[in-house]
Amino acid sequence: MSSSSPRRRTPHTPSRRAAAFALVGVSALIAAAVQSGAATAAPEQSPRAAGQAVPGSESVRLTPAQRAELIRDANAGKAQQAKELGLGAQEALVVRDVVKDADGTVHTRYERTYAGLPVLGGDLVVESTPAGATESVVKATRAAIKPATTTAKVSAAKAEAQALSAAKAEDAKSPAVNREARKVIWAANGTPTVAYETVVGGFQHDGTPQELHVVTDATTGAKLYEWEAIETGTGNTVYSGQVTIGSTQSGSTYNLTDGARGGHKTYNLNRGTSGTGTLFSGPDDVWGNGSASNLESAGADAAYGAQLTWDYYKNVHGRSGIRGDGVGAYSRVHYGNNYVNAFWSDSCFCMTYGDGSGNTNPLTSIDVAAHEMTHGLTSNTAGLNYSGESGGLNEATSDIFGSTVEFYAANSSDVGDYLIGEEININGDGTPLRYMDKPSKDGSSKDSWYSGIGSIDVHYSSGPANHFFYLLSEGSGAKTINGVSYNSPTSDGLPVTGIGRAKAEKIWFRALTTKFTSTTNYAGARTGTLAAAGELYGTTSAEYTAVQNAWAGIAVGSRPGGGGGGTSFESTTDVSIPDNGAAVTSPITVSGRTGNAPSNLAVAVDIVHTYVGDLQVQLVAPDGTAYTLKAYGTGGSADNLNTTYTVNASSEVANGVWTLRVQDNAAADTGYISGWSLTFP
Repeated sequence: MSSSSPRRRTPHTPSRRAAAFALVGVSALIAAAVQSGAATAAPEQSPRAAGQAVPGSESVRLTPAQRAELIRDANAGKAQQAKELGLGAQEALVVRDVVKDADGTVHTRYERTYAGLPVLGGDLVVESTPAGATESVVKATRAAIKPATTTAKVSAAKAEAQALSAAKAEDAKSPAVNREARKVIWAANGTPTVAYETVVGGFQHDGTPQELHVVTDATTGAKLYEWEAIETGTGNTVYSGQVTIGSTQSGSTYNLTDGARGGHKTYNLNRGTSGTGTLFSGPDDVWGNGSASNLESAGADAAYGAQLTWDYYKNVHGRSGIRGDGVGAYSRVHYGNNYVNAFWSDSCFCMTYGDGSGNTNPLTSIDVAAHEMTHGLTSNTAGLNYSGESGGLNEATSDIFGSTVEFYAANSSDVGDYLIGEEININGDGTPLRYMDKPSKDGSSKDSWYSGIGSIDVHYSSGPANHFFYLLSEGSGAKTINGVSYNSPTSDGLPVTGIGRAKAEKIWFRALTTKFTSTTNYAGARTGTLAAAGELYGTTSAEYTAVQNAWAGIAVGSRPGGGGGGTSFESTTDVSIPDNGAAVTSPITVSGRTGNAPSNLAVAVDIVHTYVGDLQVQLVAPDGTAYTLKAYGTGGSADNLNTTYTVNASSEVANGVWTLRVQDNAAADTGYISGWSLTFP
């Protein structure tokens, strides 16, 4: 008979090590409310659309059973949902995750298939009202999934050969195809096309396992994309003092199985590089002696870090385990020989830690465990691609929550800070590996966004997002927190006032789990975090303004008021156009501007529509004045309305909710708003 009991371990002494971090990222669309109303009346605003804080908009703490029930419901209704979204006859939805708000709003994350083939980059999030009506949709791609063909003109063997070549170009050791080329639809960028996805195994140049995904055009043989699925990082064994960790007793033997946290297990690889090794076990309930030479010490560190991370996500964000299903991942320590790294792998659903140079510095610590487990969370929510800007956001997400877990731990021996790898001493002078307040201090990371940031290593393109989170939490300028001095600049030279870490972490988590998709970039992250802040605190709140200011502080978007000069506000969320004569509205809240709207306001509209009857498109100003942008006559046709209009709205105030209204009076029509924007000259 087994039972769970708390464990104690002896204090660890601080250690130093040299290592290199690696992590991941993607692009997103904003959610917009769908409402109905008479064509001539000003739209009635719901709290979400009108910019008020929405009571109960935080996610509820679902039990695994409750989450499973929501997933069953979503699966039962996915065919109808696909029809309501206007997906093609060959498209189908696959439920991946469900989040429910306290007010009953449900966010369902789907993958897509086309003609039975997985659509990579076709993921989407549907927000539904408590009554089950679709309220908004966020898609990873705005392109229609209509590949010219699903027939491959090149062989799978050619795709596999190309993937092996790509692995060799990355200096992989002993590369071999470990997952045969599968036919997919590639939709993450450009026009959706039939392709092959091949996964190559082996080892990376530093001994990290290889899981390189290569996408090959199945009609031309060209390489379309590649990414590494093994998400890596580094850390250090920190002096954490004597702590309580979860273990299990079976008869007279104890083992490192945390029965209170999804059965998380900690294994000893004993320098191996495959399998799980041996579960830590022994005759007593004391693990390690604080010395790296005692193999249990690193096991205790890894178990403690995993425990804290589980508790943080459950108690702060209401998520039970990485997948939200109450199932724990597992940890492997003592990986390889002189391996100076740590990594997360989806394929084993586990964290793995090396022992550092000379096998004397196990890379196990609170922030590293949180960092690695967060890669698993990101994979099971937004699924940010590990390349380009989305890769940087993926990396930053792990840094962000690695930091917040460290604060949450409240361990006096390892106080929370905004420094990454502060104990590694990789520079040989006691300086940290990363600085969230000013990322460029590490010599490689970037403080602010620029147009080419997606082309650099994701470890360094994560800098602006880390900087954003610090600014949102603590603000700019010089200050001391937990004995650590910071001095955060802004790209525009203007100050940012922080809203506190507790609110900032809520905003980032909500955006990650309900707004971001696999292709979210920095602009999309701004859109998603603003949407999250608006739902949590209202779009006229200080928190919403702080999000705008913090993004502007890293050169993403503008501050409220914008200083004129082409300030743009946009909505990129797809919303379906009803075919029953009701109006659909997609609002944008414009805040912080002063005076009247200038003349020649630019309205860029993108609507995909197949119609047989009347369709009217209007811009509704904050005072209710409606400007007709386009009206279709009767008669069958199809059109992609992608036009920029200029509207003389000089008498209308700029602050408030501007609304795009589309009304369709023919029952046989189909269509959706793919995006629109307001630009003030």
